[in-house]
Amino acid sequence: MLVTGASRGIGAATADLAARRGHRLVLVARDAGPLRERADPGRVWTESCDVTDFAALASLVARVEREWGRLDVVFANAGTSVSTSFLTDGGAPPERWADMVLTNVCGPAFTAKAALPALVRSRGHLVFTGSAAGRGVRPGNLYSATKWAVTGLAENVRAECAGTGVRVTLLQPGLVDTGGIPPERAADPKLAPSDVAEAFLHAISQPPHVDVNEILLRPV
Repeated sequence: MLVTGASRGIGAATADLAARRGHRLVLVARDAGPLRERADPGRVWTESCDVTDFAALASLVARVEREWGRLDVVFANAGTSVSTSFLTDGGAPPERWADMVLTNVCGPAFTAKAALPALVRSRGHLVFTGSAAGRGVRPGNLYSATKWAVTGLAENVRAECAGTGVRVTLLQPGLVDTGGIPPERAADPKLAPSDVAEAFLHAISQPPHVDVNEILLRPV
């Protein structure tokens, strides 16, 4: 199993839960430093890789197949968020928007492109982290628009993979307590990262003929 954005939040919680349940893991983050404590030779492999770098992703997938023989599950989870407004001076300045768009849209697209040949060979499973924000209107919110893009990406990848045996799942969590919640939402109900990790493990643990297309989770 390969998990991007594995150094914190949903990715870290998923890595911990998957390791406890016996999966062999390749954990990926831009900064692999926080991942080193999770390294376990033969079981957990940590790697620095930027998901906006397609060549690096493709090279990593090739190494996984070469060294471990197969790749069964890929979790395209890496993402980032900044507050935005198109009308006012609130939020991050536009020069900070591009990294979010590249990470949240090109990142999962590049991950899919790099991983799908290996997943076809293993009849494996590709999982995307979307968001409940990718299902509705959020005034002035560019992050929401990037997650709308992930919703469409998952649908389009699934359609192209029909008949290959590859399963494609889109996770759409509501607000998750990842430590980066804006002050105006600090008091809102929140999911724990482990809640999303449980949904991920549920999706990939289904029989091979069952494809859980989408899971929408909201806190109450």
